[in-house]
Amino acid sequence: MTPTPSTKLHQRETWSAGDVARGAQGSVVVGELLCEAVVLKAGEKVLDVATGTGNTALSAARRRTAVVAVDFLPELLQRARARADAEGLKVDFQEGNAESLPFPDAAFDVALSTFGVMFAPDQALAARELLRVVRPGGRIGLANWTPGSFPGRQFTLFDRFAPEAGDAAAPTRWGTRAGLRGLFPATVASIDVHRRVVRLRGDSPAALVAFQRRFFGPAVRAFAALDPPAQSALESALLALVAASSRSGDVTVLIPAEYLEVVVTKR
Repeated sequence: MTPTPSTKLHQRETWSAGDVARGAQGSVVVGELLCEAVVLKAGEKVLDVATGTGNTALSAARRRTAVVAVDFLPELLQRARARADAEGLKVDFQEGNAESLPFPDAAFDVALSTFGVMFAPDQALAARELLRVVRPGGRIGLANWTPGSFPGRQFTLFDRFAPEAGDAAAPTRWGTRAGLRGLFPATVASIDVHRRVVRLRGDSPAALVAFQRRFFGPAVRAFAALDPPAQSALESALLALVAASSRSGDVTVLIPAEYLEVVVTKR
């Protein structure tokens, strides 16, 4: 299904509804590992797409690369700039959309995206844009939630309780080998995939669900779309998912959340 302008507006409203910075605190290590996976070299030109508050862009800048980072929410870029300034790191943060990157062909050695580009409404177009802006022989590094991961199962719940009309394919398409082969066809030299886990933590299942309802944009939007009885039903389903996913062995929450670490090499 081709995304409509209303779908893209919905995406903007969804990620504006929560607090991406709070939600991404637990995945800082993912950006660090991704920068190691693509084997960044000093002086390389790097683009971080859907940078949010800059986790992966800052990881790349720490490796002495020349980093440009884009996001479609200016309020997130403002926070990212403050973080870069606090660390004394140079990153060029710009407003931009993953489906229409404001850069010429082959402008970068490496493009990165951590739990970002996978949410672009037009997935095929976003993949083509990543390939377009990377030079021949360059690399694209991605971190994408898998369908069976805790976040992936959350998205399924949100769609079941509050379906998004006009949405494109599920974002977790980027978290499958088959999906990646469809998005990056024979125009690439290789697609290397590794399954990794990042651990999500909470003081209790109820505390984690409350945190999600306040700070995680998709959860905020899903609950806002429901009447009180449906909100209660969704909350119960989320609490059950947290309880089934936690491996803490006590009243706290420790969830191993699987994602694919992907390195695409352009032909």
